[in-house]
Amino acid sequence: MSGHRSGVLELAVLGLLHETPMHGYELRKRLNSFLGTFRAFGYGSLYPCLKDLLAQGLIAEEQPDMLGKPLAGRRSKIVYRLTAEGKERLQQLLAEPGPAAWEDDGFGVRFAFFGQTRADVRLRILEGRRTRLEERLDGVRAAMARTRERLDSYTLELHRHGLESVEREVRWLNELIASERQAGETGQQPAPPGDNNNSAGPPAS
Repeated sequence: MSGHRSGVLELAVLGLLHETPMHGYELRKRLNSFLGTFRAFGYGSLYPCLKDLLAQGLIAEEQPDMLGKPLAGRRSKIVYRLTAEGKERLQQLLAEPGPAAWEDDGFGVRFAFFGQTRADVRLRILEGRRTRLEERLDGVRAAMARTRERLDSYTLELHRHGLESVEREVRWLNELIASERQAGETGQQPAPPGDNNNSAGPPAS
């Protein structure tokens, strides 16, 4: 796994363990269901990440109490919890608004933990994501203009579908950014775009 993907997984694990301690299988299920971008991750990438976090002292292992002796032939599952150092590391990661936070691999995870992220960092990430997608839109439109006559109708329709998906996410980001800015002016919590009946809603995955 690349260093960037590994860093995204580190953030996801620390963020979920900040909510509650859990064992490895439960953690993997949470990653799969709560963070859809991690569906490709399995034991082969999660457990090396846990081992590394243990070595750094960011998480700790606990043997759960099973009301006495474990049943014959059954092993109690190791529970992972966040340490004080892990909480500090999580806050450091959540305070980083750099390009990795708005790329495809990292944005979904960063957005999932916006509730634990400072308002100014949230806004920088949203604006960075919007800029990245607007650059992508310009590239796709230019490519379509150059190759339109050479594409068959199905390939052209696929390109249009991709273009519409990116445009829909840009509209969603515009609503989020407007909500964040309004909240900053009024001192209130930003209202999710989904609360607005006219909202385009979050982009389809």
